[in-house]
Amino acid sequence: QVQLVESGGGLVQAGGSLRLSCVASGRTFSSYAMGWFRQAPGKEREFVAGISWRGGRTYYADSVKGRFTISRDNAKNTVFLQMNSLKPEDTAVYYCAADRGIELHTTISAYDSWGQGTQVTVSS
Repeated sequence: QVQLVESGGGLVQAGGSLRLSCVASGRTFSSYAMGWFRQAPGKEREFVAGISWRGGRTYYADSVKGRFTISRDNAKNTVFLQMNSLKPEDTAVYYCAADRGIELHTTISAYDSWGQGTQVTVSS
């Protein structure tokens, strides 16, 4: 099992930026891919971005492509989500998650450890 703790959420105006961080402990960090998901009120949890074990591959949901960047620092057991040009529709609780293996996936079932979530609110 992996323990994950997110931070960096908050309130920002449309067009602004936030950087989320997620620190992992437990299983060797460089042995699994990582992902970011989000869940808005009344909606299902959805994939936002994923990164492979070494960071060589990344993948984004169409809704955030070109605005969000996922990265990882394996020496610090941390994955990041840089969010630029934020929109009100980006408002959600954001979760980081650890994949079961080294390659990234977009489906929730591929991830077996989740953080507690951090709230991101974008005002118009």
